[in-house]
Amino acid sequence: MKWWKTASLALGIVAAIGFAGCGSEQAANGADSKGAGEFLNVSYDPTRELYAEFNQVFTGEWKKESGQDVEFRQSNGGSGKQARSVIEGLEADVVTLALAYDVDEIAQAGLIDKDWLKKFPDNSAPYTSTIVFLVRKGNPKNIHDWDDLVRDDVKIVTPNPKTSGGARWNYLAAWEYARQKFNGDETQVKGFIKKLFQNVVALDSGARGATTSFVQRGQGDVLIAWENEALITLKDSPDYEIVAPSLSILAEPSVAVVDKVVDKKGTRKVAEAYINYLYSENGQEIAAKNFYRPRNKAIFEKYKSQFPELKLFTIDDAFGGWTKAQKEHFADGGTFDQIYQK
Repeated sequence: MKWWKTASLALGIVAAIGFAGCGSEQAANGADSKGAGEFLNVSYDPTRELYAEFNQVFTGEWKKESGQDVEFRQSNGGSGKQARSVIEGLEADVVTLALAYDVDEIAQAGLIDKDWLKKFPDNSAPYTSTIVFLVRKGNPKNIHDWDDLVRDDVKIVTPNPKTSGGARWNYLAAWEYARQKFNGDETQVKGFIKKLFQNVVALDSGARGATTSFVQRGQGDVLIAWENEALITLKDSPDYEIVAPSLSILAEPSVAVVDKVVDKKGTRKVAEAYINYLYSENGQEIAAKNFYRPRNKAIFEKYKSQFPELKLFTIDDAFGGWTKAQKEHFADGGTFDQIYQK
Protein backbone atom coordinates (compact mmCIF):
# COMPACT_ATOMS: atom_id res chain seq x y z
CA MET A 1 0.00 0.00 0.00
CA LYS A 2 1.29 3.47 -0.80
CA TRP A 3 2.98 5.49 1.93
CA TRP A 4 0.63 8.47 1.69
CA LYS A 5 -2.28 6.13 2.44
CA THR A 6 -0.58 4.29 5.28
CA ALA A 7 0.74 7.28 7.28
CA SER A 8 -2.49 7.28 9.27
CA LEU A 9 -6.17 6.65 8.74
CA ALA A 10 -6.84 10.36 8.66
CA LEU A 11 -4.14 10.95 6.10
CA GLY A 12 -5.41 8.11 3.98
CA ILE A 13 -8.84 9.67 3.87
CA VAL A 14 -7.40 13.05 2.90
CA ALA A 15 -5.24 11.50 0.21
CA ALA A 16 -8.04 9.40 -1.21
CA ILE A 17 -10.33 12.39 -1.52
CA GLY A 18 -7.60 14.43 -3.18
CA PHE A 19 -6.58 11.70 -5.61
CA ALA A 20 -10.16 10.96 -6.62
CA GLY A 21 -10.62 14.60 -7.61
CA CYS A 22 -7.80 14.59 -10.15
CA GLY A 23 -9.27 14.57 -13.65
CA SER A 24 -8.04 14.05 -17.15
CA GLU A 25 -7.06 17.72 -17.46
CA GLN A 26 -4.59 17.28 -14.60
CA ALA A 27 -3.23 14.09 -16.13
CA ALA A 28 -2.33 16.08 -19.22
CA ASN A 29 -0.48 18.88 -17.43
CA GLY A 30 2.51 19.69 -15.24
CA ALA A 31 3.70 17.25 -12.59
CA ASP A 32 0.74 14.90 -13.08
CA SER A 33 2.07 13.90 -16.49
CA LYS A 34 4.82 11.34 -16.91
CA GLY A 35 7.24 14.04 -17.96
CA ALA A 36 9.23 16.45 -15.83
CA GLY A 37 7.47 19.26 -13.98
CA GLU A 38 8.21 21.95 -11.42
CA PHE A 39 6.71 22.20 -7.98
CA LEU A 40 7.15 25.18 -5.66
CA ASN A 41 6.92 25.24 -1.88
CA VAL A 42 6.75 28.83 -0.62
CA SER A 43 7.94 28.78 2.96
CA TYR A 44 9.27 31.01 5.72
CA ASP A 45 12.88 31.72 6.60
CA PRO A 46 14.08 28.99 9.00
CA THR A 47 12.75 26.01 7.01
CA ARG A 48 15.53 26.10 4.42
CA GLU A 49 17.38 23.10 5.83
CA LEU A 50 14.19 21.19 6.64
CA TYR A 51 12.81 21.32 3.12
CA ALA A 52 16.18 20.90 1.43
CA GLU A 53 16.32 17.47 3.06
CA PHE A 54 12.60 16.77 2.76
CA ASN A 55 12.49 17.63 -0.96
CA GLN A 56 15.43 15.35 -1.68
CA VAL A 57 13.76 12.41 0.06
CA PHE A 58 10.31 13.09 -1.36
CA THR A 59 11.63 13.38 -4.91
CA GLY A 60 12.73 9.75 -4.76
CA GLU A 61 9.56 8.58 -3.03
CA TRP A 62 7.33 10.29 -5.57
CA LYS A 63 9.33 8.92 -8.50
CA LYS A 64 9.12 5.41 -7.05
CA GLU A 65 5.37 5.60 -6.42
CA SER A 66 4.22 7.54 -9.49
CA GLY A 67 6.97 7.24 -12.09
CA GLN A 68 6.93 11.03 -12.42
CA ASP A 69 9.96 13.30 -12.52
CA VAL A 70 9.25 16.47 -10.56
CA GLU A 71 11.66 19.26 -9.65
CA PHE A 72 10.80 20.31 -6.11
CA ARG A 73 11.85 23.88 -5.42
CA GLN A 74 11.46 26.14 -2.41
CA SER A 75 11.25 29.85 -1.76
CA ASN A 76 12.10 31.25 1.67
CA GLY A 77 11.59 34.63 3.32
CA GLY A 78 9.66 36.40 6.03
CA SER A 79 6.31 34.63 6.35
CA GLY A 80 4.18 37.73 5.87
CA LYS A 81 6.18 38.79 2.83
CA GLN A 82 5.93 35.28 1.38
CA ALA A 83 2.16 35.27 1.77
CA ARG A 84 1.92 38.60 -0.05
CA SER A 85 4.13 37.26 -2.85
CA VAL A 86 1.72 34.36 -3.40
CA ILE A 87 -1.25 36.74 -3.38
CA GLU A 88 0.55 38.93 -5.92
CA GLY A 89 1.18 36.05 -8.32
CA LEU A 90 4.00 33.78 -7.14
CA GLU A 91 2.68 30.37 -8.21
CA ALA A 92 3.18 28.20 -5.15
CA ASP A 93 1.84 24.65 -5.27
CA VAL A 94 1.94 24.54 -1.47
CA VAL A 95 2.69 27.04 1.26
CA THR A 96 4.39 26.10 4.52
CA LEU A 97 4.25 29.32 6.49
CA ALA A 98 5.00 30.43 10.03
CA LEU A 99 1.43 30.92 11.19
CA ALA A 100 -2.19 30.39 10.25
CA TYR A 101 -2.97 34.06 9.67
CA ASP A 102 -0.63 34.22 6.68
CA VAL A 103 -2.41 31.26 5.07
CA ASP A 104 -5.76 32.90 5.87
CA GLU A 105 -4.63 35.97 3.95
CA ILE A 106 -4.01 33.84 0.87
CA ALA A 107 -7.38 32.14 1.37
CA GLN A 108 -9.11 35.51 1.55
CA ALA A 109 -7.54 36.35 -1.81
CA GLY A 110 -9.35 33.31 -3.25
CA LEU A 111 -6.30 31.12 -3.86
CA ILE A 112 -6.82 28.61 -1.03
CA ASP A 113 -10.03 26.97 0.15
CA LYS A 114 -11.39 28.81 3.18
CA ASP A 115 -11.57 25.52 5.13
CA TRP A 116 -7.87 24.76 4.59
CA LEU A 117 -7.24 24.39 8.34
CA LYS A 118 -9.31 21.19 8.39
CA LYS A 119 -7.75 19.58 5.33
CA PHE A 120 -4.88 17.94 7.20
CA PRO A 121 -4.41 16.62 10.75
CA ASP A 122 -3.52 18.80 13.76
CA ASN A 123 -5.06 21.89 12.19
CA SER A 124 -2.74 21.54 9.19
CA ALA A 125 0.36 21.96 11.36
CA PRO A 126 2.52 18.81 11.03
CA TYR A 127 5.22 20.03 13.42
CA THR A 128 5.52 22.68 16.13
CA SER A 129 8.17 24.94 17.59
CA THR A 130 8.48 27.65 20.22
CA ILE A 131 10.45 30.79 21.07
CA VAL A 132 13.71 30.82 23.03
CA PHE A 133 16.69 33.10 23.59
CA LEU A 134 20.06 32.58 21.94
CA VAL A 135 23.00 34.13 23.81
CA ARG A 136 26.75 34.03 23.49
CA LYS A 137 28.68 31.27 25.25
CA GLY A 138 28.81 31.78 28.99
CA ASN A 139 25.78 34.09 28.88
CA PRO A 140 27.90 37.20 29.63
CA LYS A 141 24.85 39.43 30.18
CA ASN A 142 23.26 36.92 32.58
CA ILE A 143 20.01 36.72 30.61
CA HIS A 144 17.49 34.22 31.98
CA ASP A 145 13.96 35.49 31.33
CA TRP A 146 11.89 38.13 29.58
CA ASP A 147 12.55 40.61 32.42
CA ASP A 148 16.21 40.68 31.46
CA LEU A 149 15.36 41.89 27.96
CA VAL A 150 14.10 45.25 29.26
CA ARG A 151 17.30 46.03 31.18
CA ASP A 152 19.19 49.11 29.99
CA ASP A 153 22.38 47.12 29.38
CA VAL A 154 20.82 44.49 27.07
CA LYS A 155 20.65 44.83 23.28
CA ILE A 156 18.22 42.62 21.34
CA VAL A 157 17.99 41.20 17.84
CA THR A 158 14.53 40.12 16.62
CA PRO A 159 12.74 40.21 13.26
CA ASN A 160 10.04 42.73 12.35
CA PRO A 161 6.46 41.62 13.23
CA LYS A 162 5.18 43.44 10.15
CA THR A 163 6.99 41.04 7.82
CA SER A 164 8.05 38.01 9.87
CA GLY A 165 5.82 35.31 11.30
CA GLY A 166 8.49 34.33 13.81
CA ALA A 167 8.59 37.92 15.04
CA ARG A 168 4.87 37.82 15.73
CA TRP A 169 5.31 34.68 17.82
CA ASN A 170 8.18 36.46 19.65
CA TYR A 171 6.07 39.52 20.35
CA LEU A 172 3.07 37.55 21.61
CA ALA A 173 5.23 35.39 23.88
CA ALA A 174 6.67 38.53 25.48
CA TRP A 175 3.22 40.15 25.69
CA GLU A 176 1.67 37.19 27.54
CA TYR A 177 4.61 37.04 29.95
CA ALA A 178 4.11 40.72 30.74
CA ARG A 179 0.35 40.32 31.05
CA GLN A 180 0.80 37.61 33.66
CA LYS A 181 3.53 39.59 35.43
CA PHE A 182 1.37 42.72 35.68
CA ASN A 183 -1.95 40.92 36.31
CA GLY A 184 -3.45 42.15 33.05
CA ASP A 185 -2.65 45.86 33.51
CA GLU A 186 -2.44 46.87 29.86
CA THR A 187 -0.62 50.14 30.53
CA GLN A 188 2.21 48.27 32.25
CA VAL A 189 2.19 45.55 29.59
CA LYS A 190 2.56 48.13 26.82
CA GLY A 191 5.34 49.81 28.76
CA PHE A 192 7.17 46.49 29.06
CA ILE A 193 6.90 45.75 25.33
CA LYS A 194 7.84 49.33 24.44
CA LYS A 195 11.00 49.05 26.52
CA LEU A 196 11.82 45.68 24.97
CA PHE A 197 11.64 47.13 21.46
CA GLN A 198 13.62 50.19 22.50
CA ASN A 199 16.42 47.72 23.21
CA VAL A 200 16.25 46.22 19.70
CA VAL A 201 19.34 47.03 17.65
CA ALA A 202 18.44 44.97 14.55
CA LEU A 203 14.89 44.50 13.25
CA ASP A 204 15.34 42.29 10.20
CA SER A 205 12.55 41.37 7.78
CA GLY A 206 12.80 37.64 8.54
CA ALA A 207 14.03 35.19 11.16
CA ARG A 208 17.06 34.00 9.18
CA GLY A 209 18.15 37.57 8.61
CA ALA A 210 17.93 38.17 12.37
CA THR A 211 20.12 35.11 13.00
CA THR A 212 22.65 36.45 10.50
CA SER A 213 22.70 39.82 12.27
CA PHE A 214 23.33 38.17 15.64
CA VAL A 215 25.71 35.37 14.65
CA GLN A 216 27.64 36.66 11.65
CA ARG A 217 27.53 40.41 12.23
CA GLY A 218 27.90 40.20 16.01
CA GLN A 219 24.98 42.52 16.75
CA GLY A 220 23.16 42.46 20.08
CA ASP A 221 23.46 40.47 23.29
CA VAL A 222 20.49 38.17 22.71
CA LEU A 223 18.52 36.84 19.76
CA ILE A 224 14.83 36.13 20.29
CA ALA A 225 14.58 33.08 18.06
CA TRP A 226 12.65 30.12 16.82
CA GLU A 227 13.75 27.11 18.85
CA ASN A 228 14.81 25.23 15.71
CA GLU A 229 16.82 28.22 14.49
CA ALA A 230 18.64 28.43 17.82
CA LEU A 231 19.34 24.69 17.80
CA ILE A 232 20.74 24.85 14.27
CA THR A 233 23.10 27.60 15.40
CA LEU A 234 24.30 25.47 18.31
CA LYS A 235 24.87 22.55 15.96
CA ASP A 236 27.05 24.70 13.71
CA SER A 237 28.95 26.62 16.41
CA PRO A 238 30.00 26.07 20.04
CA ASP A 239 30.04 29.83 20.67
CA TYR A 240 26.39 30.13 21.71
CA GLU A 241 23.89 28.69 24.14
CA ILE A 242 20.13 28.59 24.50
CA VAL A 243 18.21 30.15 27.36
CA ALA A 244 14.66 28.85 27.87
CA PRO A 245 12.42 31.57 29.35
CA SER A 246 9.96 30.74 32.12
CA LEU A 247 7.04 31.11 29.70
CA SER A 248 6.81 30.80 25.92
CA ILE A 249 4.28 30.13 23.18
CA LEU A 250 3.40 26.96 21.29
CA ALA A 251 4.17 27.93 17.71
CA GLU A 252 2.26 25.96 15.07
CA PRO A 253 3.55 26.58 11.52
CA SER A 254 0.82 25.97 8.94
CA VAL A 255 0.77 24.06 5.65
CA ALA A 256 -1.75 24.23 2.80
CA VAL A 257 -2.28 23.35 -0.83
CA VAL A 258 -2.71 26.45 -3.01
CA ASP A 259 -5.89 25.21 -4.67
CA LYS A 260 -6.13 27.69 -7.51
CA VAL A 261 -2.53 27.07 -8.58
CA VAL A 262 -2.57 23.26 -8.40
CA ASP A 263 -5.84 23.06 -10.31
CA LYS A 264 -4.37 25.31 -12.99
CA LYS A 265 -1.08 23.37 -13.20
CA GLY A 266 -2.52 19.90 -12.66
CA THR A 267 -0.43 19.25 -9.56
CA ARG A 268 -3.08 18.60 -6.91
CA LYS A 269 -2.19 14.92 -6.50
CA VAL A 270 1.50 15.58 -5.86
CA ALA A 271 0.72 18.62 -3.68
CA GLU A 272 -1.52 16.61 -1.36
CA ALA A 273 0.95 13.74 -1.26
CA TYR A 274 3.74 16.21 -0.44
CA ILE A 275 1.92 17.53 2.61
CA ASN A 276 0.75 14.08 3.69
CA TYR A 277 4.36 12.91 3.63
CA LEU A 278 5.19 15.51 6.26
CA TYR A 279 2.96 13.49 8.62
CA SER A 280 4.50 10.14 7.71
CA GLU A 281 7.05 8.55 10.03
CA ASN A 282 9.83 9.47 7.65
CA GLY A 283 8.58 13.05 7.33
CA GLN A 284 8.33 13.38 11.10
CA GLU A 285 11.87 12.07 11.48
CA ILE A 286 13.11 14.69 9.01
CA ALA A 287 11.31 17.41 10.98
CA ALA A 288 12.82 16.22 14.26
CA LYS A 289 16.33 16.00 12.80
CA ASN A 290 15.94 19.62 11.73
CA PHE A 291 14.90 20.59 15.28
CA TYR A 292 11.15 20.93 14.80
CA ARG A 293 8.94 19.22 17.36
CA PRO A 294 7.21 16.34 15.55
CA ARG A 295 3.53 15.58 16.14
CA ASN A 296 4.22 11.85 16.18
CA LYS A 297 4.54 11.09 19.90
CA ALA A 298 6.91 8.16 19.51
CA ILE A 299 9.27 10.17 17.31
CA PHE A 300 9.08 13.15 19.67
CA GLU A 301 10.10 10.89 22.57
CA LYS A 302 13.05 9.67 20.52
CA TYR A 303 14.30 13.25 20.04
CA LYS A 304 12.94 14.74 23.26
CA SER A 305 16.34 15.33 24.84
CA GLN A 306 17.31 17.90 22.22
CA PHE A 307 14.40 20.19 23.08
CA PRO A 308 14.49 22.46 26.16
CA GLU A 309 11.60 22.07 28.60
CA LEU A 310 9.33 25.11 28.68
CA LYS A 311 5.96 26.13 30.01
CA LEU A 312 3.92 26.83 26.87
CA PHE A 313 0.62 28.59 26.21
CA THR A 314 -1.40 28.64 22.97
CA ILE A 315 -2.47 31.60 20.91
CA ASP A 316 -6.09 30.47 21.15
CA ASP A 317 -6.04 30.44 24.95
CA ALA A 318 -4.14 33.69 25.43
CA PHE A 319 -5.22 35.80 22.45
CA GLY A 320 -8.40 34.26 21.05
CA GLY A 321 -6.73 32.99 17.88
CA TRP A 322 -4.74 34.55 15.07
CA THR A 323 -7.48 36.67 13.52
CA LYS A 324 -8.05 38.53 16.77
CA ALA A 325 -4.33 38.75 17.59
CA GLN A 326 -3.46 40.09 14.16
CA LYS A 327 -6.14 42.77 14.28
CA GLU A 328 -5.25 43.95 17.80
CA HIS A 329 -1.48 43.79 17.61
CA PHE A 330 -0.11 43.81 14.06
CA ALA A 331 -2.63 45.55 11.80
CA ASP A 332 -1.97 49.19 10.95
CA GLY A 333 -2.57 51.20 14.11
CA GLY A 334 -2.40 48.12 16.34
CA THR A 335 -0.41 47.83 19.54
CA PHE A 336 2.89 47.20 17.76
CA ASP A 337 2.52 50.45 15.82
CA GLN A 338 1.54 52.21 19.04
CA ILE A 339 4.58 51.13 21.02
CA TYR A 340 7.33 50.88 18.42
CA GLN A 341 9.42 53.86 17.45
CA LYS A 342 12.29 53.26 15.07
